[in-house]
Amino acid sequence: MAGNDRPPLVPPLAGRGHLALSEPELVAWGEHFGRAARPPLTVTLQGELGSGKTTLVRAICRGYGVADEVTSPTYTLVHEYTATRSPVYHIDLYRLRGEEELVNLAWDELMAADALRLIEWPERAGTHLPPDHVPIMLQHVPNEEGRRLLYAGGHVGEHKFGDQG
Repeated sequence: MAGNDRPPLVPPLAGRGHLALSEPELVAWGEHFGRAARPPLTVTLQGELGSGKTTLVRAICRGYGVADEVTSPTYTLVHEYTATRSPVYHIDLYRLRGEEELVNLAWDELMAADALRLIEWPERAGTHLPPDHVPIMLQHVPNEEGRRLLYAGGHVGEHKFGDQG
């Protein structure tokens, strides 16, 4: 498609608004998202263990221009990567016991940075997420091994994704 005929980058988050994707399709979607993303931007990724959150983070980072190997920060909680547009913070809150532990991550500084922030297990941050974050949820497709449902939406400002039209 050319020009204004392109579909929106992020489909609306709705009860029936989702994409069923294979892993290669999920990776391609993530790379496209990463190429279009503009800082400052917070993206939250929710889903059960093994649903593809880290796979999607790797793809977004590759599309955003991160050359380093992207790994899960489960034990370190935050990994920082370098890209030409801005730093990328990959944050995994799985091991947090409560919102009060966010201060140990320098949460306020991370959220204030002119950066791309990718947050796994965002529900552990409670009310401390920026109101304009882009939520993404992944689920296994019942009876279709290897496929994921991707729900994405929320506030998507034009300044966050460059020219979409």
